[in-house]
Amino acid sequence: MQSAAVTTGLQRVRCAAIVLGAVACVTAVAEPVLAAGCSFEPQGEGRVAAVIDARTLRLQDGREIRLAGIETIMSGKAATNAAPALSAIVAGRDVTLSGEDDTPDRYGRQPAFAFLDGSDTPVQSVLLTQGEALVSGTVADKDCAAALLAAEAEARRAKRGIWADPTAIKNAESPGDILTGIGRFTLVEGKVLSVRQAGATTYLNFGRNWTRDFAVTISRRMIGAFEAAGMNVKSLENRQIRVRGWVEARNGPRIELLQLGQIELVGGN
Repeated sequence: MQSAAVTTGLQRVRCAAIVLGAVACVTAVAEPVLAAGCSFEPQGEGRVAAVIDARTLRLQDGREIRLAGIETIMSGKAATNAAPALSAIVAGRDVTLSGEDDTPDRYGRQPAFAFLDGSDTPVQSVLLTQGEALVSGTVADKDCAAALLAAEAEARRAKRGIWADPTAIKNAESPGDILTGIGRFTLVEGKVLSVRQAGATTYLNFGRNWTRDFAVTISRRMIGAFEAAGMNVKSLENRQIRVRGWVEARNGPRIELLQLGQIELVGGN
């Protein structure tokens, strides 16, 4: 598939990768693109009293805010502890919050997009542009997902932060390397050699040895979501893709697709 071209106003944007459910675009004028698309229902405002970790804030009113739509790398060669980076952006600042869903997670943290007072760019995009975070692939809104991916792609192109390490994206042909990231959020890129179904699970196989090589798993429920989005999973065979998610060990390394945004078609394939 050829890279897509999108025109926004008078500005032409060249898209580097097509994501299922979104188009990730990179432009020389980053700010308008990064600001677009992530404005959801208001969730209030407040002043940042503390930064708890790389993606969690505490406001003066006691609320804990987990920055939605991003993950951070905390170990390995490409490791980064983005808490100092987040502190430099938001410490002591007023923020406004918006989000797709304000239901607290099991730790009582409210997921939200945070905007500094007077800014249209979410803090998430700033961290992504600095190479201090990864897109999680969980954002359902296509425009917001595309904006976040554009910020990540800008940092990758400029080799900022985690992207200074050439191994930040794992090679699907190196299952041993991928297995070092068990339990971690990881990006893996490679060519899908085959698409096979076994029971209620579909496998995207990146190697010929199912007991050792890397594979992506998709549940029957998610197959329906793919088809509803116009994607025939079988068409991914012989395509170069990038997958993001949590690495598990089931024979070889596995990443389960739980969201459409976890997979991208890479380059001009």
